[in-house]
Amino acid sequence: MGEITLVIVTTTIDIAAPADVCFRLASDISVHTQTVWKHTKEQAVEGVTAGPIGPGETVTFEATHFGVRQRLTSKITAYNAPYMFVDEMQKGAFKSLRHIHEFEQIGNKTRMVDTLYFEAPLGVLGWAAERLVLRTYMRRFLEHRNLQLKRLAEHTEA
Repeated sequence: MGEITLVIVTTTIDIAAPADVCFRLASDISVHTQTVWKHTKEQAVEGVTAGPIGPGETVTFEATHFGVRQRLTSKITAYNAPYMFVDEMQKGAFKSLRHIHEFEQIGNKTRMVDTLYFEAPLGVLGWAAERLVLRTYMRRFLEHRNLQLKRLAEHTEA
């Protein structure tokens, strides 16, 4: 009882672009909705719905996951441009969700690291869903978005 069942998913990608370009693209709501899976039909519907999001600001995304239309509201709880920002779920389907975005300049490339901490609701059922489905789903979601960000950043003028 009371056992924490937090799942951690980390993805890393190297991008041939400056950290400030990568940071700017990753923290832009318009870019976010263009770089996620098309089949989710994700859109920003409240808070910051286009352009850059900054410290203390919120965004509510609406998207279809597992055949269900869902809303998730996140708030930027830490922000240190162009090195790191953190968004944390305020409302949504998860019991908790915290996403750390980090950017490290390494020579002429940027290493972008996403660390996602999440916990599904529903106790034992949520625990099983985390391990059987959600961990892989969230990793694939991040890897797809990161690849799209890489393509954009490598073709964007500083």
